[in-house]
Amino acid sequence: MKKIAFAGLGSMGLPMAKNLVSKGFNVQGCDTNPKALESFCAAGGTAAATAAEAATGADALLLMVVNAAQAEAVLFGAGALDALPANAIVCLMATCPPGSVEKIAERVEAAGKRFVDAPVSGGTAGATAGSLTIMAATATPVFDEIKPVFDGMGQRIFHVGDKAGQGATFKAVNQLLCGVHIAVVAEAFALAAKVGVNLDILLEIMSGSAASSWMLKDRGPRMLKSDPEVSSAVDIFVKDLGIVLDTGREKKTALPIAAVAHQMFLAASGRGEGLADDSQVIRSYYAVNGTRKPA
Repeated sequence: MKKIAFAGLGSMGLPMAKNLVSKGFNVQGCDTNPKALESFCAAGGTAAATAAEAATGADALLLMVVNAAQAEAVLFGAGALDALPANAIVCLMATCPPGSVEKIAERVEAAGKRFVDAPVSGGTAGATAGSLTIMAATATPVFDEIKPVFDGMGQRIFHVGDKAGQGATFKAVNQLLCGVHIAVVAEAFALAAKVGVNLDILLEIMSGSAASSWMLKDRGPRMLKSDPEVSSAVDIFVKDLGIVLDTGREKKTALPIAAVAHQMFLAASGRGEGLADDSQVIRSYYAVNGTRKPA
């Protein structure tokens, strides 16, 4: 497997595609952002004018788009699915609802192609470093065939099941924990700010204590900045925690803490801050508590 089509050269998709190029894959990428395509080509990739052009002759099509609707638009609206050779692999790597993934898989397989449900975790840092965690659900022979491609983008590759939707379910559980961890760090900092605790010292103490977490160490420093560089936007967690809650409703599972975290991200987005770094969910806590963010 050498020729790869890659749809979605965003903050994560671009470094993922670049890593595949550096590993010797022939990658044709498509995106609506000219600057992303320029950066991709500078790294040795080939730009395609359309998703169908990228998919023509490809062994696999990787979709790192925003949501299921965009995946459907690329596959069925833009003609990428029809452009793929018979028996090619479609790999959906975006965070999508399990039910939507199942429906997309059915249409892909009905068209004579194979499908892999393979969401990722690790953020832009993991995408850039090629250290992503990839949770893949597909038949074992298909997993074995696509795994060298995954190895070019990630370090922790898991075969989590053989049915489409199982990878998406693993990712939903992962995002529940991630979203809640970010929100609870913001809540702790908001309390500290309310009572006048020095947040820089607090972060240093907590980072080395039993209260520490990966999200504290990663998002905590950005929470102390007024306008940090965007690694993952607030609206991503509005979407992802929405998927978590939809999954809970479908399975009749109570998720009260996830629901509260979702509301705080939603409040930030509702104030027009959806494109801000997700660490800035802390602004929702400052707003609720009437606390000014420390300078």
